[in-house]
Amino acid sequence: MQYNKPHATATWGTMGSDWEAGVNFQRLREERFQKAQASVKANGLGAVLAFNFDNIRYITSTHIGEWCRDKMNRYAICPREGGAFLFDPAVPAKRISSPWMGERMEIPISTMLGALPPAMRVEEAFARQIKRVLTDYGIEKEPLGVDMMEMPMLRALEKEGIEVVDGQQTLLDAREAKTPDEIELLKQAAAMVDAVYEDIARAIRPGTREHELVALANQKLFLLGAERVECVNSVSGARGKPHSHTFADRMIQPGDMVFLDLMHAFNGYRTCYYRTFICGKANRYQNEAYETCSKWLSDGIDVIKPGATTADVAAVWPKAEEFGYRNEDEAFLLQYGHGIGLSLWERPILSRRFSFDHPTEFKEGMTFAVETWCGAEDGSGAARIEEEVVVTEDGCEIMTNYPSDHLISCGLPGCEVY
Repeated sequence: MQYNKPHATATWGTMGSDWEAGVNFQRLREERFQKAQASVKANGLGAVLAFNFDNIRYITSTHIGEWCRDKMNRYAICPREGGAFLFDPAVPAKRISSPWMGERMEIPISTMLGALPPAMRVEEAFARQIKRVLTDYGIEKEPLGVDMMEMPMLRALEKEGIEVVDGQQTLLDAREAKTPDEIELLKQAAAMVDAVYEDIARAIRPGTREHELVALANQKLFLLGAERVECVNSVSGARGKPHSHTFADRMIQPGDMVFLDLMHAFNGYRTCYYRTFICGKANRYQNEAYETCSKWLSDGIDVIKPGATTADVAAVWPKAEEFGYRNEDEAFLLQYGHGIGLSLWERPILSRRFSFDHPTEFKEGMTFAVETWCGAEDGSGAARIEEEVVVTEDGCEIMTNYPSDHLISCGLPGCEVY
């Protein structure tokens, strides 16, 4: 099935040079912070305190490696006025690597996810630290948005007289439409997956195990410059119906459908990108499943343009009962779409489960992944296809370029890839 939308290719190389413009990282840093700060003002907050790793990066354009993710010992403040403030375990190094932060940095105060017990009253020192910094900005009496945090820290802020409100929506407002530099980085990240799928197609053959494809993808992505490989789904044969959403050590056999999802980050920007292959030649049911899956995806992509909504896409997708699931709750994530940027799931979310009651309007600069699934009627497997798109002035462009217009056969003599 061919999509009626153009493909968008990465414009620049992944390495900077003096003779091509490339990604303008200074502009990227400035525009992201400006958007975040404007959203803080628009939502009537004094500041947002961010613990989410991707929000911290959006606000400060700093990073410390993936070892620190989800440990809650790094945070940042985006104030209504003035520059961002970073609390980071490696401040001395950041003074060198991130000079745009100036002296607006301190060492964080953390319970180490509770490893420092309540008797140590670490959360009280944390709350005093935050109040002092807010006072320096003159906003200690204004509402403080927080994206996520530990309960003891929240209660300690409230005891200090700080009004804590939801800040996640404020930052999602800022991140909803992407800047040109963000879009370029998303295209570059997708191009890396294009390359990996060529290696995967050549590695699929009888005897190859699902987890070996996962290992191959991880190695190639890191060789190409990925800073994080969050997950590689690798699902073959009957494990694909219903979708198991994880890989195993199953051995691929002739006649197996094999689908994979590659999720990695390049300069922080993510991919979510499924493709489906067949080991050997497909039977009638497998071809029908792939063509149906492709049609559902194409129908959804054709709807996407500024002014259309997530409900318009959901309307062209089948009901859960039509593809073997009990209800839309159980079928969630199958005929599905999600925003993609520094995080894997951003706005908008496209699904029959939510989009009819709460439609989101598409805007130019939005970037998201659209994915569909269809099981083979004979139970032998399933097709799963996903494209990443960017909303343009009059439609959308597809950023994922590895062929998906037909089910690619591989692994045996006479196949398309052998």
